[in-house]
Amino acid sequence: MRNNLILLLIVAAVISCNGQQKHTVTSVKTLDINAIESKIDDLVKKYQDIDIFSGVVLVAQEGNVMYHKPFGLANREKKIPNTINTRFDIGSMNKSFTKVLILKLVSDGKLRLDDNLGKYLDGFPPEAANKVTIEHLLNHESGFGGYHTPEYWNIPSEKKNLDVALNYIKTRPLLFEPGTETEYSNAGYVILGMIAQKAGGKSYFDLVEEKITKPLGMKNTYLREKYTVPNRAIGYYKSIKGELRNNDSFNEIVTPAGGFYSTTTDILKFYRAFHYGEELWDEETRALDGMYDFYQEHKNSGGAMTHAGGFEGANTVLYEVLRDKISIIVFANMDEVVAEDLGKGILSIVRGKEPIEPALPAAQMVYEAMIDQGADYVRKNWERLTTNFHPADPKDLILNEIGYELLSEGNTSGAIAAFKLNIEMFPEVANCYDSYGEALLKKGDKEAALKAYEKALSLDPGMPSAQQAVKELRSKGK
Repeated sequence: MRNNLILLLIVAAVISCNGQQKHTVTSVKTLDINAIESKIDDLVKKYQDIDIFSGVVLVAQEGNVMYHKPFGLANREKKIPNTINTRFDIGSMNKSFTKVLILKLVSDGKLRLDDNLGKYLDGFPPEAANKVTIEHLLNHESGFGGYHTPEYWNIPSEKKNLDVALNYIKTRPLLFEPGTETEYSNAGYVILGMIAQKAGGKSYFDLVEEKITKPLGMKNTYLREKYTVPNRAIGYYKSIKGELRNNDSFNEIVTPAGGFYSTTTDILKFYRAFHYGEELWDEETRALDGMYDFYQEHKNSGGAMTHAGGFEGANTVLYEVLRDKISIIVFANMDEVVAEDLGKGILSIVRGKEPIEPALPAAQMVYEAMIDQGADYVRKNWERLTTNFHPADPKDLILNEIGYELLSEGNTSGAIAAFKLNIEMFPEVANCYDSYGEALLKKGDKEAALKAYEKALSLDPGMPSAQQAVKELRSKGK
């Protein structure tokens, strides 16, 4: 089955908060930007030299901006440069806004963390309506996963809105019993936004403006109609062949899970209010966050809290060192995960360490190696070739994408080699066998294709594409 990498990256955008390091890091009491400015400049240049970064970098301490520079173009077609006031798609950083909104409504007595979603929203099946709580949704423990499926993308853009997205989510099965596992969930945060709308008596966007952006003076943050935002950065990503494309064709609406546009300065305001002081919420409300104890632990460790979002052509990140009150923000209008990688490099520089050297995206590296050197070379050099890949995404996606690219080029034997290598490297992933079966079928080897599809079903009995293929192949007597 062809897993669209774009969609999966949207679904698997970085979980909003995690620790960089758990051991204590040497304190940076006063950041000497003069000592590190040229090192940051040099690191950014390395990313630009291989054409994988354009955007804005900001470094601050105690909220005081000490480094703030734009790089590259916001619009390549019109040659419009990025500036420090360019607005970028912040992706899953939206989820922090939605979390704040929900917890403020809890604090106001309009919601309870143990409320079931069926108390506020109709139309969900009983297993979701009666078992999924607001706390489950906040903590990605609801059983809902993503909803950016091919069927969802086939909905005409002019018909998409939050109600349409919610109605589609209602048709998605739970992946597990609520509260028993964790699965990053865009669907869950759309549901939370609609619950906030119901409990707050206003649209989700009006509530965010009333309770977050206006009180904080976030005048450069846009919550609606993302494709008409003035002074916005258009996102760009590269195909596995290195061909540059822009991401406007994705045509997704803004939701409580992602899609606001903002500037680095506005996001600095938001996350400083999120972590410190009482402009956004008081300490009692902040303590309702499931991550609160984790934050408290890292106020003394020097570990950097990560807030990030992204999809192909857009990536934003903030690394916040709570102990030293250092903020590192990188906004990129190029391929995920460049902002996060560059931000980690700047964090290393701030800590007096050498940053990791940048690399081309993993799919591009593996594709080139597969064509030039073959499958055996890719197998032996896999880790080196795939260093630039989002850690939250399964690496079987890389060869899966390459296999389908080769199929589209008419290179069936090359596609079979890629899918076969994927099976060898990820033998427990059902989709690897499903894709392999498709390529074998294209070649005309129905017997081998049937075996591949049957193996896929042994690993995932509910896989629709494999079920259909097996049914058809058996009915034709191979």
